[in-house]
Amino acid sequence: MVMQLDREQQLAKILVEVLDLEDVNAEDIDPAAPLFGTDMPGSLGLDSIDALEISLAIAKNYDVQLKADDDNNKSTFESLRSLSDYIQAQG
Repeated sequence: MVMQLDREQQLAKILVEVLDLEDVNAEDIDPAAPLFGTDMPGSLGLDSIDALEISLAIAKNYDVQLKADDDNNKSTFESLRSLSDYIQAQG
């Protein structure tokens, strides 16, 4: 597993809390693994409802708005690292 950067670890903790991922420890989330889908190894298996909850949590914690109609959402939500990179770029 790739090591999490500090900002990724902070975001992972938010995801675990907001999504109530009882069987997942924030520090065990591979920052390069896919967040969505169930067909990829290491994926958290999240869905579109989770994406909405993540967007709200990011707005609350980072004051960064994620828009539903943004063409870059697929790449932004690809992994913990890509999501963290997006937040950092917006901040």
